[in-house]
Amino acid sequence: MVTSRRALLAALAGLPLLPGLARAESVVDLGWDDLLPEGGNPVGPDPFAFVDHSAPILQSQQPEAAGLRDDWNGQVVRLPGFVVPIDYEGTGVTTFILVPFVGACVHVPPPPANQLVLVTTKTPYESEGLFAPVSVTGMFGTAAISTHLAEIGYALSAEEIAHFEA
Repeated sequence: MVTSRRALLAALAGLPLLPGLARAESVVDLGWDDLLPEGGNPVGPDPFAFVDHSAPILQSQQPEAAGLRDDWNGQVVRLPGFVVPIDYEGTGVTTFILVPFVGACVHVPPPPANQLVLVTTKTPYESEGLFAPVSVTGMFGTAAISTHLAEIGYALSAEEIAHFEA
């Protein structure tokens, strides 16, 4: 559950609504390195840094973010990643954290906020599980969102969520 629904709605309110998915040539394909500030280093999974489930909250194990990039605010982007479900409607996921590697926020401490994207979708997504990569396309922007799992630096209003083939 998002700690503050008002914060989420405020973050997403600044993103213009799409009258359907924008033409393919106007979609910006992003990678996780693109979300880092210039000179920033990506944080990969540390196989020895398993989540300390006895800690009060997972956020306490999250590294500090070195800044966010606002280059793509208000643009339609496509970003691959993995789903960490937050909210459901029936069996479909309606809100999730898009993470850069399997197990982030669940089996290993969360990456910094600049490597996490909160995704909302009007059409519930029937997830294939935490290990199935997806590609999410939609309106993108910076945000300051807090969940029970992590602090999140970006938001994406999904128009399309598809299985990702590398």
